[in-house]
Amino acid sequence: MTTSPHPLVARARRLADDVLAPHAERVDQEGMPMSHLEAVKRSGLLGMNAPQEYGGAAAPAAVARETAEILAGACCSTWFVQTQHHTPVLTLAKNASAVRERLLGPLARGELLSGVAYAHLRARPRTPVRVRRERGGWRFEGTVPWYTGWGLNDVVLLAGVTEADEALFAFTEARPQPGLRASQPMRLAALTASRTVSLELDGLWLPDSAVALRQPYDQWAAADRPRTVNTSPAVFGIAGAALALLDEDTAGALRARVEKVRIQAYALADHPAPLEHLEERLALRTQAYELMRTATTAAVVAGGGRALTLASKPQRLAREALFLLVQGQTAESRRAHLDALRGGTA
Repeated sequence: MTTSPHPLVARARRLADDVLAPHAERVDQEGMPMSHLEAVKRSGLLGMNAPQEYGGAAAPAAVARETAEILAGACCSTWFVQTQHHTPVLTLAKNASAVRERLLGPLARGELLSGVAYAHLRARPRTPVRVRRERGGWRFEGTVPWYTGWGLNDVVLLAGVTEADEALFAFTEARPQPGLRASQPMRLAALTASRTVSLELDGLWLPDSAVALRQPYDQWAAADRPRTVNTSPAVFGIAGAALALLDEDTAGALRARVEKVRIQAYALADHPAPLEHLEERLALRTQAYELMRTATTAAVVAGGGRALTLASKPQRLAREALFLLVQGQTAESRRAHLDALRGGTA
């Protein structure tokens, strides 16, 4: 007995098959057309996690994971730009604020696309971005090392640490303005099309009405930790896309190993206590990375010399796999991965 897929899963598959996958190699080399992002906006996927009363879908976590796999496997650059949007949406959905009433609806309905600049908060004890109180608002100073979607996003959720050791998140327009300037887009080994830049904050002032979240840093860090120990669905999306390029004799055994780790990783992601089983979560994350690397390597080997051309899907997937090895990485996850590589346990 079969059931129909969730409507958002069906939309993600259509988007992947009709728009993203056919042009992924060209996007990788030439950049992302705005038509791709307009298609994402029309799909309803940007409201995946938003409350229904704001125009969102309030979809289950399993649906969000499956759509992420589909998009990442089709065009990792497009997946990476749109995945930034979901953190601002969830931040607004979980915290009452004036900016919630102004932005959550447009973000949930896909009228606006948001980026996010907060990974630098994980650099503790370093504090790359500091925030101080000033005349009914907040003044941002410092450097955001990585910001994805510059020139593609409409707004950005910007984070820093206050003098009271709080994590503070506030929205502003994703454009040059007094106190905010961006570097040239970085030329990366993979996902250059995501238009990743660094942001220089030289006294950017934002009003209280722009603040979406303000809480003690330690409290924020505890809630953020599960994100960095669980396995990203994009890893399974890239692995699946690579396996689809192989003959069944080669792909079969690998596919079974990937699916076993996928089931275990998602079971822990759904565990009611997100800070339990941390070592097991990190171990599964590392195993997933290594299986992704094996799958993409196999695709390159099977592709032969053609796989070395820039128009080749296997080498694009292999480079995207390298990107995912460090995306969302923390000192803890890096240490776990390196320990596994040294001991040959992954």
